[in-house]
Amino acid sequence: MANIPVAVQMYTLREESEKDFAGTLKRVADIGYQGVEFAGYYDMTPKELRKLIDSLGLKAASSHIPLDALKSDLSQVIKAQHDLGSHKVVCPFLAPELRNEKGYAELIQTLNDVGKECAKEGLSLCYHNHDFELERFSSGKTALETIFDETNPEWVNAEFDIYWLTRAGENPVDWMKRYQDRTPLVHLKDMTTDGEQFFAELGTGGVDLNAVLHQGDQSNVDWWIVEQDKCKRSPFESIEMSLNYFLSKHS
Repeated sequence: MANIPVAVQMYTLREESEKDFAGTLKRVADIGYQGVEFAGYYDMTPKELRKLIDSLGLKAASSHIPLDALKSDLSQVIKAQHDLGSHKVVCPFLAPELRNEKGYAELIQTLNDVGKECAKEGLSLCYHNHDFELERFSSGKTALETIFDETNPEWVNAEFDIYWLTRAGENPVDWMKRYQDRTPLVHLKDMTTDGEQFFAELGTGGVDLNAVLHQGDQSNVDWWIVEQDKCKRSPFESIEMSLNYFLSKHS
C-alpha cells in the first residue's frame, strides 16, 4: 500500500487550469502530489507539458481522452502519451444517447479495437465508470460487468471510481477483487453521508476508503488518483485535505 503513488485528476482544477495551467501544475507539485491525470492539455503541446512536469517532479499517470478522439484520432492520442511519458489512456465517459444495449455493444467493440492498438504501443487502455453503468441489461448483468466481461483483458482495463460505485450501492472492493488484474488506476473519492451524497474530501465522508487502500497491492494498482468533481471550498484546499488524509494512512 505504501509504495503506490498518488496523482490528482486535473478535471478537479479545470477552472484554475484554464486561467494558468502551468501555475496550477506547480501548485499541485507544491502540495505534494507525485503525478497528474490529464483531462486536456490546454494551450500546451504534449512535449512542452512533459518538459514542465519533469521540471516540477511530476509524472503523467494517465490521460482522459474523449471516446470520439479515441475513435477518430488514435494515432495522435498515442503519440501524445509517448511525448508525455504517460502509459495509460482512459475512456472517461459515455454519452447519454449511447447508454443502451446497442450503444454498449458498440462501446465494447471500440474498446477492444482501441485497446489492441494501444497495447501494441506499450500503452494500457482503461474505462472509467460512473453510476449509470450499474443499470442492468435484460440479461440481468450490469453494463459495467458486461463491459469488462466482453472486452479482452489483455487490452482493456478498469479505472474504478469508488464514489460512483458507492453511490450506486456497490462495494468498490468487490469490483477491485473481481477484476483484480485489471485495475491499474483507481479514483479515490469520498461522499457526504447526508441525502445530497455530494463529493467530499477524502476522510470526511462515508466511503470505506481504508478497505479500498488495503486492496491496492493485491489488485496491482499502479496509481491512486484523487478527484473531486465539484468542491464547496477552493479546489486547491480540497485536494490538499485529501492528500493529507491519504498520507495519514501511510505514515
